[in-house]
Amino acid sequence: MKRTLEEHADRFSEWADDYDESQDSPEYKACANLVVEYADPASSDTVLDLGTGTGAIALALAADAKRVIGRDISEGMLAKAREKADAGGHDNVEFGEGSFRDPNYDGPVDVVVSNFAMHHLSDDEKREAIQVIADLGPRRFVLGDVMFFGTPDPEEPFYSPEVDDPSTVGLLADALTDAGFALTAVEMVHEQVGVLVAENTVSAESVAERSDDATETTE
Repeated sequence: MKRTLEEHADRFSEWADDYDESQDSPEYKACANLVVEYADPASSDTVLDLGTGTGAIALALAADAKRVIGRDISEGMLAKAREKADAGGHDNVEFGEGSFRDPNYDGPVDVVVSNFAMHHLSDDEKREAIQVIADLGPRRFVLGDVMFFGTPDPEEPFYSPEVDDPSTVGLLADALTDAGFALTAVEMVHEQVGVLVAENTVSAESVAERSDDATETTE
């Protein structure tokens, strides 16, 4: 991570009022639409949206899911998300502080989504975050983000090199596989933007048993 969590949180809090208007590129919109489409929650599902920002993805999924949990490190972004939820009458959405490596949520999760947020983490931090997500036991994880399908053109980056740290699609695919996911879809929106869809090959029961074993070991 090129900046601390606190630095990123402050940066996004300052940006919160203008964030929605700034995300108007065709690539961003296409990526967000694909994340929503692939998430495809059932009416009984709980969805966890990591790096929820102002809640665009979380609120788009609220009508179909039983419950949506949005987590972000920026209180400014979360305040905007809550405003939008209240304005839209979404009473099944809850927003609160949390990060990729510490989601601050230990309830049931059926689907995890994230859009344009994980690229702030280093490669090793992404691997750690993906393992944390897998350990929550969702059946599906949908990641929309800045990612490299080839060698990025240094003259036309789709990201800010001073604060962002995108990974290759190959590294993300390996991290997902190592965490027990099976990659079921890869969508290239742009040579530097894509959506990965992964299904969990480890049952929720196995995840719970592994967690119990770890707890017993530390006692």
